Amino acid sequence: MSSTIIAVYAVFCVAIFAAVNLVLRRKKNAEPAVEEHSGTVKHEHDEETVYRAEATEPSQEEGRASSEEVLQAAATAVEEEIPVPTPEQAAQQPQSEQPQSEKPAFSIAAVLTVLVLGMFISILNQTVINVALPALMNEFNISTSTGQWLSTGFMLVNGILVPISAYLIQTFTYRKLFLAAMTFFTVGSIVCAIAVNFPIMMAGRVIQAVGAGILMPVGMNIFMTLFPPAKRGAAMGLLGVAMILAPAIGPTIAGWLVENYTWNLMFYGMFVIGLVIFLLALRLFTLVQPLSKPKFDLVGAISSTIGLGTLLYGFSEAGNKGWDSAEVIIMFIIGVIGLVFFVRWELKAETKLLDLTIFSIPAFSFTLFINMIITMALFGGMLLLPVYLQNIRGFTPIESGLLLLPGSLIMGLMGPFAGKLFDKYGIRPLAIFGMILMTYGTYEYTHLSLDTSYGHIMSIYILRSFGMAFIMMPIMTAGMNALPMNKISHGTASQNTLRSVAGAIGTAILVTVMTRQTTFHAADYTNQVTATNPVLSTSFAQAGQGVAALAHVPAQTGSALETTLLYSQVMKLSTINGINDAFWVATVLSGLALVLSFFLHSGKRQTTKK
Repeated sequence: MSSTIIAVYAVFCVAIFAAVNLVLRRKKNAEPAVEEHSGTVKHEHDEETVYRAEATEPSQEEGRASSEEVLQAAATAVEEEIPVPTPEQAAQQPQSEQPQSEKPAFSIAAVLTVLVLGMFISILNQTVINVALPALMNEFNISTSTGQWLSTGFMLVNGILVPISAYLIQTFTYRKLFLAAMTFFTVGSIVCAIAVNFPIMMAGRVIQAVGAGILMPVGMNIFMTLFPPAKRGAAMGLLGVAMILAPAIGPTIAGWLVENYTWNLMFYGMFVIGLVIFLLALRLFTLVQPLSKPKFDLVGAISSTIGLGTLLYGFSEAGNKGWDSAEVIIMFIIGVIGLVFFVRWELKAETKLLDLTIFSIPAFSFTLFINMIITMALFGGMLLLPVYLQNIRGFTPIESGLLLLPGSLIMGLMGPFAGKLFDKYGIRPLAIFGMILMTYGTYEYTHLSLDTSYGHIMSIYILRSFGMAFIMMPIMTAGMNALPMNKISHGTASQNTLRSVAGAIGTAILVTVMTRQTTFHAADYTNQVTATNPVLSTSFAQAGQGVAALAHVPAQTGSALETTLLYSQVMKLSTINGINDAFWVATVLSGLALVLSFFLHSGKRQTTKK
C-alpha cells in the first residue's frame, strides 16, 4: 500500500463525509417546524422524543437522588406525548404524581442489550483476525509485516474516524448512528468473506473499521450518560463482561473454523450476526439525546486525518522498509506537522471538532496516558502469541484459540467485581495490583522456547488476564469520571482515538522488533555454523550420511536435506528469540505503567461537578 493510495483514500473519506453531512443538513432544514412541549420535542412522524436537559443543574445531592426517577420518566413518556420532567421537577414531584404510561417509548434494557450485542460483534471482529492471521498469510502469500495491516489498518481507520464522533453525537441521534455503524460493519464483513486477494480483504477491513469507529465511542457515551458517576464502575464492569466475552470466544471459534473449514466462514458468520443486530436495532434501539448540531470543523477533520493517517502509516511501514527509509521518515514528518496544526487549530477554533481543553484535567490526562502504555503492550502481545503458537510450535488454530479462552473468561468474570472495588476504593490500589500481575506475566513470555509447555503458556496468560481485569475498564472509567457531563462525548472520542493510535503504534513497534531481531539472530547463528569449525563440520557430515541412509538416497542428497532441516531449525530459533525480544519491550512498557500507577489519585472515586 503506497502513501499515495493512503492519501487519496483519506481525502476521499473526508469528502464523502462532508457531502453526506451537507445533504442531511439540507434535508433537516426542509422539515416542518418542530413543536416543543416543556421538555419534549414532537417530530413530524412522532418518531422521536428528546429529553432536553436544563442549562442549570440541580445540586449534587438532588441530582443523585432523582437521576433514576428522571430516567424512568423519560423512558415512559415518548409515545404518549407525556412531558418529561426536568431534574428539578422530578425531585419536587411526588412519586405517585409522576407520569406513567402502559407503553414505554423505549426499554432501557432492550437498548442496552442491542448496544452490547453491537459492541460485542465489533470487538469479536478484531480478535478473530489474530488467530486467523497465519492462515491468511499463507492464503494471500504475504509477510507478517504486511499481514499486520489487517489489524493495524483497522485501528488506523478507527483513529481517523473517532475524533469526528464527538461531532456526530451532537449532530445525529444515537439511533441513526448505531444503525449506520451496523450497516458499515455488515457490508465490510461480506466483502471480507468473498475476498480473493489481500487488497479486497483490506478493503473489507477498512469498511468494518468505519462502523467500529462510530460504534465504540457512541456506546461508551451512552453508558456514561445513563449511569451516574457513583455507579459507573459497576456498570462498566457489566459492560466489560460482554466486551471481554468476545475476545474469550473469538479465538476459539476462529481456530475451530480455520482448522475444520475455512477462514471465510468467520466473516460470513459476522455478516449474519450483524444483519440480525441491525434488524433488532430497527425495532428496539430508539434512544435519542439532545442535539446541539454544531458546525462541522472541516479543517480540523482534514488535519487530524492527515496527521494520524501518515503517522500510523509510517509506524506500520517501518517494519517493512526500515526506520531509516526515506518514505517512513517523510510520513513521520508529515504526521507530526499535521497533528501540531490540528492541535493549534482546535485550540483557537470557534467550532471545535474535538475539545482539547479536557486534557487540562490532570486526572483524565494521566489515566489516559497510562491506558495508552498498557494498550501498546497488550495489542502487540496479542499478535505475537498466535504467531509463536501456530507458526513456530505447530499448534492448530483451535488449540491456539483454546489456550486463550480461560484467561479471557476469567477477565470477563472479574469485570463486575473489579468495577465494584473501583466504586469503593478508587483506581490506584486496583491499578497497582493489576499492573504487577500483568508485568510479571509479560516478563514470563520473554523466556519462550521450542520446549515451553502448552500448560505453562496457558497459566501465564490466565495470570496476565486476571491482572488486566483490574486495570482495563476501571482506568477508563476513572478518566471519564473526571470530566463534566458536557465533555463526555469529547472524552470518549479522545480516549478511543488515542487508544487506537497506541494499539497501532504498539503493534507496529513490537512486530518491527520481532522482525529485525529475527534477522539479527539468524545472521548470528549463520556466523557460528561455518565450515571452518571442525567439530560442526564433522557432525554435519555424519548427520548428512545418516539422513541419506534413512531416506535411501545418495550422500549428496542427504547433505542437501540436512542443510534444509538445519536452516529450518535456525529460523525457528531465530524467530523465537525475536519474539522474546519483542516481549522484553512489552515488559518494559508494562513496568513503566506500573510505576506510574503509584501516582494515581489515592482516594475513592472522583466525582466531578457538572
